[in-house]
Amino acid sequence: MEFVNVIVDISSEQLDRVFLYRVPKVLQDRIQIGMQVQIPFGRSNRQRKGYVVGMPEEANYPLEKIKEISGIVKGSIKAESQLIALAAWMRENYGSTMNQALKTVLPVKQKTKQKQSRKLVFLLSKEEGRELLETYRKKHYQAKVRLLEALLEQGELDGKKAEEVCQVTSSVIQKMEQDGVLRVETATLYRNPFEGHFQRKTETLLLNPQQQQAVEGIWEDYQRGIRKTYLLHGVTGSGKTEVYMELIARVIRDQKQAIVLIPEIALTFQTVMRFYERFGERVSVIHSRLSDGERYDQFMRAKDGGIDVIIGPRSALFTPFPKLGMIIIDEEHESSYKSENVPRYHAREVALYRALLCRASVVLGSATPSLESYYKAEMGEYGYYELTKRVKDAKMSEVSIVDLRTELKEGNRSIFSRKLYSAMKDRMEKGQQMILFLNRRGLSGFVSCRSCGKAIRCPHCDVTLSLHNDGSLRCHYCGYEVQMPDACPSCGSRYISGFRAGTQQIEREVKRAFPKARVLRMDYDTTRTKESYEQILSAFGSREADVLVGTQMIVKGHDFPGVTLVGVLAADISLYANDYRAAERTFQLLTQAVGRAGRGDLPGEAVIQTYMPEHYSIQASSRQDYKDFYKREILYRRLMGYPPVHSMLGIYLSCASEELLEQQAQMLGSSITAEQMEGLTIIGPAEAALAKKNDIYRKVIYLKHKQKKKLLQIKDKLEKKMEQESVWQKVYVQFDFDPLNSY
Repeated sequence: MEFVNVIVDISSEQLDRVFLYRVPKVLQDRIQIGMQVQIPFGRSNRQRKGYVVGMPEEANYPLEKIKEISGIVKGSIKAESQLIALAAWMRENYGSTMNQALKTVLPVKQKTKQKQSRKLVFLLSKEEGRELLETYRKKHYQAKVRLLEALLEQGELDGKKAEEVCQVTSSVIQKMEQDGVLRVETATLYRNPFEGHFQRKTETLLLNPQQQQAVEGIWEDYQRGIRKTYLLHGVTGSGKTEVYMELIARVIRDQKQAIVLIPEIALTFQTVMRFYERFGERVSVIHSRLSDGERYDQFMRAKDGGIDVIIGPRSALFTPFPKLGMIIIDEEHESSYKSENVPRYHAREVALYRALLCRASVVLGSATPSLESYYKAEMGEYGYYELTKRVKDAKMSEVSIVDLRTELKEGNRSIFSRKLYSAMKDRMEKGQQMILFLNRRGLSGFVSCRSCGKAIRCPHCDVTLSLHNDGSLRCHYCGYEVQMPDACPSCGSRYISGFRAGTQQIEREVKRAFPKARVLRMDYDTTRTKESYEQILSAFGSREADVLVGTQMIVKGHDFPGVTLVGVLAADISLYANDYRAAERTFQLLTQAVGRAGRGDLPGEAVIQTYMPEHYSIQASSRQDYKDFYKREILYRRLMGYPPVHSMLGIYLSCASEELLEQQAQMLGSSITAEQMEGLTIIGPAEAALAKKNDIYRKVIYLKHKQKKKLLQIKDKLEKKMEQESVWQKVYVQFDFDPLNSY
């Protein structure tokens, strides 16, 4: 190919376009889409790196002005054209430069040093070898004698072992190879991050009728060439993973590969163990704590057909499988599937588009589906299968709700309610395990009353107000502001403040109440090292501890048969978050937490401690009743114009100059208003939740409309406007569709 389109490796709006280059004849047989190349750029012809994103047959530019690429970047990984197309789609749908999108879909672009094995193969006959051996002995070539004796005996030798056992150097091996005595065969050794950790099991997987129905329904569509998205809605412990594995087994028999996304690195150990036991070494994992070499090797193993299944968080979605047949997103409701970096993509949406490009099916699994997914299933856009029973007919946990207001009135100021303390004492006496979950999501900034349980909320946006250092309470959606009151506006109590508690404090309280208790704590501080997640989870799974204390990471997908009690401390904290999704997240967290108990042979119990026992999300989670929660929550979303009924666009602005930021934010808001788009709601500009960070000021504008394509049109017009006005080089702007976290 004579010409290529190259995008320069610079994250700049001004350079977010392709440049035409000529390919020298010496490279024309090697150049491919997705390769990283060295190019002369600009008037100075400074050497830059770029990506090949196209190969036009003709040049639409004067030939004499077209420069030649300088070369292919050594060790760069060729991206599949499918991933380039995926990057282009992400750039259009999430707002970023093409370069930023490319760097997202190509997480490994520089080849690291490879491990290689060497095999020494004897090339002579036995008779020729013996004659040569006598010659070596006469000439006192002791090293060659030792190596030749070993080759005569074994025929082949491992290169490394030959050097160690025969005590020969690489130069001796090289000389004997030149003399035609042996041949050195090399092979690349790919690092396997879980090599030696697990043993494959051969037992047959038996599915219950509900699991079998889901598998057969999805597979029947697959065999007929129908590629759809399916929501697998199963209660905690219902065996969704067994459904995934059976579907993957069939995809592999069809000579295709599968991607399994998991929300947290903390799930990797148990998830990979189960898949490894089923599929052996054809399974691998990708996550941020692997070394560069390990990550590179997993991508190369996938690309070269060395593995069939890759497991990991959202970055695993970009694994370069040549024959992708299925994408599974476990715990699809999790917010960690949404990127907080530009482009702010959601893995669920990107998975659907990648599946469209390669004709794959998508399975979304959860005990507490996101409202977006359940809404689409209800509308008929997704196929829907439900698992209502736990495997082996295990019973759901018995759940008690404890009103902490009553505990306070009756003089109990302990972290543990009387009900929870009694249950903990019972489990300690019986030698059973328990989990204590501190719900810290949404902890920052909210103010609530310990007497009546109510938090101070925005009168316009149905979210809590956030407490700032100057004593003001503000809404980060519309900018509403009031001063921190001295007493509760609802009941007049003086017991009004922010919440203060942590996992370390809970650990201390457990040890004080039960001195003989063996306690493990799992939070950010205890999981900083590469192996810390696996070590803690493995220790608890091996019954080396009685109590596991932690935050969200301990209640997501783990399966500990010995746990018979879950205590949820301050269950309603997440309800106070400055976020319209607060009730949904609370329901999901509590339902997942309750589901950790009673997954073995013994019945489970859960105690939910709260200041708001009457809230519908807490009531529904105690009954594990998703449909009742959805019915109530979707009504609020419809009334307030929030996703999934409406689409939402967050526009985040930041600048070192507060005055310039205010000016440009107001101008941006005015230009949106001037569109006069019917059905459009504009909120802001308002200060961001963190109004100033590292001397950079931040503002936000939110837009809501029933049709996402209308918001995309606004985004496109704003991008063009900002490209044409130089002032926007001083103001950084990000776009975030259907934001999951406040800015």
